Amino acid sequence: MAALIEATRWHWVVFVVCVLFFLALDLGVFHRHAHVVQFREALGWTLLWVAVALAFGFFLAPALVGQWGRRETMEFVTGYLVELSLSMDNVFVIALLFAYFRVPAAYQHRVLFWGILGALAMRGVMIAAGAALVQRFQWTLYLFGTFLVFSGVKMLFVAGEGVQPERNVVLRLARKLWPVTSEFNGQRFTVARDGRRALTPLALVLLMVETTDLVFALDSIPAIFGVTTRPFIVFTSNVLAILGLRSLYFVLAAAIGYFRYLKTGLSFVLAFIGGKMLLDPHDREPPLWFQMEIPTGLSLLVVAGIILLAMLFSVIAAWRERHVRTRAS
Repeated sequence: MAALIEATRWHWVVFVVCVLFFLALDLGVFHRHAHVVQFREALGWTLLWVAVALAFGFFLAPALVGQWGRRETMEFVTGYLVELSLSMDNVFVIALLFAYFRVPAAYQHRVLFWGILGALAMRGVMIAAGAALVQRFQWTLYLFGTFLVFSGVKMLFVAGEGVQPERNVVLRLARKLWPVTSEFNGQRFTVARDGRRALTPLALVLLMVETTDLVFALDSIPAIFGVTTRPFIVFTSNVLAILGLRSLYFVLAAAIGYFRYLKTGLSFVLAFIGGKMLLDPHDREPPLWFQMEIPTGLSLLVVAGIILLAMLFSVIAAWRERHVRTRAS
């Protein structure tokens, strides 16, 4: 296995505390009162979170963490890009959920905030378990790689089933355990009804967002281990990508039609990362005869190229359709 960077317990603690501070600042100050998040505001927050992530990978981490060099920076940026790209697919599913439950625009940020807070906790546990598993049994990387290749092929050829809350086990269990109101009650997730605590539709949406993220994490967590097996890089790149998901939703949700080929691009990304896990030795035992080293810089270029091409083809296709409709009318 590659030598681990010298990330001490204090590095982990300080990073987590900073994340919690920024989340508290977000909800308690900037979004204390419910309001509709406009495109310009969302774009500003998205650019800010991207700048924070890049500043961490290029400047802050190299200055504070021992043995963090160019390779670690490339691994962080590649992992961040992979996680951010996979989060885009999650954005479109969340948009369908909000439309299905008719969530008022002013309440959507609150659902995303608590949904992402839960996602961070779940992914932290999954990353810790995955890192321990890889550290102890290196051959599990081959299983992760095979799973990612399968997921990429499945995503390419199998159409999604859309949003189906009635089939969600967690949602059905919640309906059995608690009464559910038929109307929203502001930003509240629960209200008092006949001496009992009842769930509002906003709480059901939150449950759907959490379970949806758990499903997406089954792809994204193995994918990040295809880029690096260093736990601190895996965790920080994943967390910083997830933190930008709220603002990214408000940027992309209104332009879903311009990203029709994104899922195709993501399928190729998953297949590429899975193939890299199978081919790149990572100093693993036992070695296989077909292994070859794939530089992290090359991986970054391939992933970025796939995503950019998918978005470019999507925009061109949308522009052509709009042009044809304009001429027809």
